[in-house]
Amino acid sequence: MPRRPGRRSRSEPRWSLSEPPPGLFPAGGEDLLRFLAVLAIAAGVAAACSLFNRRPNPNPNPLCDSDSPYADYDSCEPCPENGRCVDGKMMECVQGFKKYGNTCVEDGRLTRTANNIAELLHRRVCDDHARALCGHTGKISFKQLDISNMADELLSNHPARLTAAGIQVVKDRALQSVRAFLETTSTDNEAQAFKCPDLVAQLHRPLHCQVRQWIAGNVVFVVTFAILFAALLTLLWSVYKRRALSKRAEQIYEQVCEILEETAINAKIGISKCEPWVVTSWLRDHLLVTRERRNASLWKKVEELILEDSRIDQYPKVIKGESKVVLEWQASGSLSGKIKKMQGAPRGKTMSSSSVGAIRLAEEICGSSSKDKEEERSARKEGTNAFIM
Repeated sequence: MPRRPGRRSRSEPRWSLSEPPPGLFPAGGEDLLRFLAVLAIAAGVAAACSLFNRRPNPNPNPLCDSDSPYADYDSCEPCPENGRCVDGKMMECVQGFKKYGNTCVEDGRLTRTANNIAELLHRRVCDDHARALCGHTGKISFKQLDISNMADELLSNHPARLTAAGIQVVKDRALQSVRAFLETTSTDNEAQAFKCPDLVAQLHRPLHCQVRQWIAGNVVFVVTFAILFAALLTLLWSVYKRRALSKRAEQIYEQVCEILEETAINAKIGISKCEPWVVTSWLRDHLLVTRERRNASLWKKVEELILEDSRIDQYPKVIKGESKVVLEWQASGSLSGKIKKMQGAPRGKTMSSSSVGAIRLAEEICGSSSKDKEEERSARKEGTNAFIM
């Protein structure tokens, strides 16, 4: 039976809309080469058309001269910025710019100079404001003419050698930077002026001015701190003096004990004609220097230590018709041990260096007392002989 026209066989494949139809891309190698050749020819034609469209105008307009401000721009092109044009051509660029084709590119010299001038202007304006804040002669607000004159002065003293055009460019940039940094204000006649920001001006104040104004603004705190600090120093000084006094009193007390013990030993074993006691005032005058004698609390502290020592006996005694307070060593155990030590070994080997000074002082005191006794005896003898005669 013949097939009906218009009906598809079930074995024929059906293509969906999402899949490309067969034969769209080249299947064999020859077809691929033909396809690439067609693309290369199309790209070449497009490049040729682009170059043809960019071909320079055979009759370009010349550049307008820089010296003719009223040039007709229909017949000439404007001279590039920062350039100098003569006879329709750009001859050179102003100082600080380099020629690059028909344009002028900055080389950085003008920018550095302008930044230096602007920084000096900032500092001068803010320094004057800071002096005014500290109570000295200073100016707070500046007119635009004043800032322009300062810029001219700084440019005249600047080491960079610039042409007139370069100086003008630097000045314009410096003034523009200063106006952007400073605050705009008005003078008494309502003219526009500029001033340094208050926070920046306060940072420009000298250190002594900042300290003085801070103290003036915090008087209560400063006075309170000074009083507390002075009280603390006084307390620390008193503690130090008390400790130094106690330490010195203990040293003198030890010397007193050594002198009394040595005097008692010498009197007991009969080495010298010393008495077993020593006058308190003699000890004080021998042990204290002139500066320490004026400090009554020092010897008072020594006397307190002596009274607390049970080995020392203190009692009054009449010497040369005058009542004196004497001290005597009463520790018999210590005396016997000291006597045996002195009898059994040489003196220099058994005593310390601190004891040697006390022994010498004891011998000096003992010698002076013996001398006084001899003088007293001779005086009595002379008085008796005179009475007999």
